[in-house]
Amino acid sequence: MKKTTLIIALAMVGSALFAQKKTTTSGTINFDATTSLDALPKAENKTVVAALDAKTGAIAFEAIMKSFSFANPMMQEHFNSDKWLDSDKFPTSTFKGKITNFSAVNLKKDGTYPAEVSGDLTIHGITKPVTTTGTVIVNGKTIATTAAFTVKLEDYGITGKSIEAGKVIREPKITIAANF
Repeated sequence: MKKTTLIIALAMVGSALFAQKKTTTSGTINFDATTSLDALPKAENKTVVAALDAKTGAIAFEAIMKSFSFANPMMQEHFNSDKWLDSDKFPTSTFKGKITNFSAVNLKKDGTYPAEVSGDLTIHGITKPVTTTGTVIVNGKTIATTAAFTVKLEDYGITGKSIEAGKVIREPKITIAANF
């Protein structure tokens, strides 16, 4: 009897802990480095792994660099080459941070909540702090998160002729979205 009670208690605690962590493998990151000279440096990755701790507001994203899809296959090849992101050597980019005003987000009440996000972004093997704003939308049991910010490519060791020639913007816009 005691053994059965212990197993039930552990199962209840485990499921409660698991319920606090929301995950998805279909988050999206859009990369927009377009300039007036070239509208092609845009990419989308729809297989981003994302996690949200519904208790603390901790949030994390991981993107496989070779999963970014460009309209022009040549652009995709250049993006992943050793002269740019070197995706063979640095196969993923990550963000690990927190929604710093998470106490103002009510996950039990439908609504749109402004989010302040701070954390560490790692691209090309270099980690830098990022602070931005975003949105948390609660609709029933679904939690949708979005945020946008710019990244200074040079800060992550990404340089090249296309940037110098003005074909790729020096600070592309990154938009992240995930539904949990």
